[in-house]
Amino acid sequence: MGTVACYASYVRTRSDKPKAAPDPYAGSDKRSDGPLQLHVFHQMDINEVVHGPCRILRRMRRPRDMAHRWAICVGLSLVARGLMAGYLPLARVPSSSFTRRSPSLLSSSKPLHSVALKSTGVSVGEWNISSEFCEPLTVPYCFFLSAPNLRRPRQTSWRSIGSDAHYPLEKGSVAKSETYRQWDYLTAKFAAASNLPFLLLQLPQVVLNAQNLLAGNKAALLAVPWLGMLTGLMGNLSLLSYFAKKRETEAIFVQTLGVISIYVVLVQLAMAEAMPLPHFIVTSVAVASGLILNFLNYFNWLNTGIWSFWEDVITVGGVSVLPQVMWSTFVPLIPHSILPGLVAFSVAFIAVVMARLGKLPEFGVKILRSTSGWTATLLFMWMPIAQMWTNFLNPDNIRGLSAFSMLLAMIGNGLMIPRALFIRDFMWFTGSGWASVLMGLGNLACMYCFKTISKEFFLSAAFGLATWIGIALWRDTKAYGYGSPVGSLKELVFGT
Repeated sequence: MGTVACYASYVRTRSDKPKAAPDPYAGSDKRSDGPLQLHVFHQMDINEVVHGPCRILRRMRRPRDMAHRWAICVGLSLVARGLMAGYLPLARVPSSSFTRRSPSLLSSSKPLHSVALKSTGVSVGEWNISSEFCEPLTVPYCFFLSAPNLRRPRQTSWRSIGSDAHYPLEKGSVAKSETYRQWDYLTAKFAAASNLPFLLLQLPQVVLNAQNLLAGNKAALLAVPWLGMLTGLMGNLSLLSYFAKKRETEAIFVQTLGVISIYVVLVQLAMAEAMPLPHFIVTSVAVASGLILNFLNYFNWLNTGIWSFWEDVITVGGVSVLPQVMWSTFVPLIPHSILPGLVAFSVAFIAVVMARLGKLPEFGVKILRSTSGWTATLLFMWMPIAQMWTNFLNPDNIRGLSAFSMLLAMIGNGLMIPRALFIRDFMWFTGSGWASVLMGLGNLACMYCFKTISKEFFLSAAFGLATWIGIALWRDTKAYGYGSPVGSLKELVFGT
């Protein structure tokens, strides 16, 4: 695959502003009066550009999802003081002005910025390079790359533009990038394959409810807790929005399947009058709105103001539900109360309003924007704890658990661990790992202690999960070129 990484140095026209520090990623930092100067500052595989140093672009779109109609922008932001990236349709590139989100402020609630694009007409090998004139102090460094097909390996030689420096490719980089691409492909397929165990996990309940409805046995559906199903639905919607924003296609399918399957169960409960009709109508509106908005946002067809409002809604909802569910778990020992939910709702609502009014610092806004995903993850992480607490209070209930269902939960979440580790998504990795170990293996351990499953069954499941996690760590270490899994885990938790 072709290798390149460039930057266009932005000429500062305001003499009263202090000079920026030299670009550590550039071979030379030439800033002078005149037009933009394009330089090659480092040579790397395009996968490394997308997945390596630039974290924002990695979350937005993978190379295999890019056609020749997309361009890549990578560089530095003086304001954010970190790596930034963005992308835009190449069909609108020639001599056009268009609007896009500022790459350096992707995680903020800033409005869209108008950007004027001017093509340089420079061609290097089989890549076309064009520079962009960006707003001062917003995106000081940026460049765009395009190719007929990013998925096809290319043998291309590179020479610097506007510089005499030449950086030869490091030995072994081709083999390394091949390993990287293979593991990228496999982890995406593993995440997509997790749909099957999750579907098998939910399908028996749907079939059983349908049989009871056809038989006229509506009372049997009263045993299904619609409030618990509604909580799971909210968690799936929140995670769907989180992954749609990151353009993580396979995870989007998993969460969409979860939303649809739970909604089907709620439809059955409403038909059996086991769920109040007003609650069902509100739920239906929320599900339809969530699916449509996430679909539009995934394809960049949604106004950012509407998306920000939707994020505020799921943030307030998630923060309100999580403490209430945690409180309800221990209701036999503590009095029933809606106070935790009301307090959490008030705090979340005030925080959202302050963010809208610009009263929150940038750090607080970033935390608020990630709250919905974390609350959904913590909600799913709490489910195995609630189940184990129930097992502790009523050991006889363990005999009612299905070992096959626990195994499916462990497999489904385990299949997503390699992908979460590969894209360095700590939240996703934490949720998937926690669910695999506690919800799957933890409940199997409880069943083994109470002699409802055999020793061989439990040990086989434990050995399989440990082996799978070990393989994921080993392959990720090889893909990124680290000496040990510690490097991958350190980057996962603390970043680069």
